[in-house]
Amino acid sequence: MHDKKALFGIRFFVFIMLLTSIVHGAELNWLHDYDKALSQAKQEKKDVYLFIGADKCRFCDTFKTTTLSDTDVIKRLQKDYVLVYLSRDQHKIPDWFETKGVPRHYFLDSDGKIFHETWGGREIKGFYDVLDEAELKKEW
Repeated sequence: MHDKKALFGIRFFVFIMLLTSIVHGAELNWLHDYDKALSQAKQEKKDVYLFIGADKCRFCDTFKTTTLSDTDVIKRLQKDYVLVYLSRDQHKIPDWFETKGVPRHYFLDSDGKIFHETWGGREIKGFYDVLDEAELKKEW
């Protein structure tokens, strides 16, 4: 009897893990090295989206768990950008980037030239507006 309960428990656990991976399967793969991101962007012929945050930032956390977990946002970012996340508490951030007032969003070409920047947490629709603004500024 105990073996049946244990087997059921194991199967239930595996089912929950599979369900979780399907629901949360789309995720962003962040680099944490600015120079590596530029190099990869050149290889892939993409631009760079640099997200600067902090370890204890509720606005950063909300932005990550709502906006950056949306499947369509993920697809759009991955299509056009090499993604780099730098925490001002953990990572080396080049001096020319502002680190106060996080979350910060920088859009750069593969040479590191900033073509759009903004700050603040965004809900999904608002972040699409940011992405559209970045595309327009890049065209200029």
